[in-house]
Amino acid sequence: MEWREFAEAMAQLARSLLAQESVQGTLDEIAQSAVRLVEGCDAAGILAVRKGRAVTLSACGDVVEASDRLQGELAEGPCFDLARRANSGERVFRIEDMTEPQETWPRFAAAARDLGIGSMTGVLLYTHDEDFGALNLYARRPGAFGKDIETAGWLLASHAAVALADARTIDQLEDAMKTRHAIGEAMGILMERHKLSEDDAFDVLRRISQQHNIKLRDVAQRVRKDPPRQA
Repeated sequence: MEWREFAEAMAQLARSLLAQESVQGTLDEIAQSAVRLVEGCDAAGILAVRKGRAVTLSACGDVVEASDRLQGELAEGPCFDLARRANSGERVFRIEDMTEPQETWPRFAAAARDLGIGSMTGVLLYTHDEDFGALNLYARRPGAFGKDIETAGWLLASHAAVALADARTIDQLEDAMKTRHAIGEAMGILMERHKLSEDDAFDVLRRISQQHNIKLRDVAQRVRKDPPRQA
């Protein structure tokens, strides 16, 4: 793909990412777009490391989850290390030929060849405030990802990280609004049924939450379905 065409594709991608209705939808669109837009890319996925464990956030292609699982089990691999060391300053990796010995990840490289991986590249998905994991691209043939393709992946990841940050913010705001609405309805039920003040109704919800170690929103939803006989 020529760079002018790629730039147009990036503009379309930006609109497509912002049109997604959920964080997961945004993640899936990023992985699918990598396969669609990056020349030589046969599969793509997004891997994060949470409490030392590899977590596949999205996968486009069967090899992705197998590779992520393998890196998690071995605690080594380019995607795993990139996501795990997000604060180290390393933002990108590229393995031109997986058939060659890889000193940094010897066990993973050997197993990756059995998976049919010929070359790999990856870049962190991050903004100034947070990182979301690593976007990883796979090819069956060696030498699929040169420096130009690496740059293309970087551009895609930059668009993707901004869209993810936006999606997460919207998701958090919507969740907060739903929580506030549920609590408000539950308080109204308690106030009407037990003749409580607004403060007393909220104290009832909070007391149940603390005693039973249940989130306040979940307590509110239970009250809406089955109001307690005694407040």
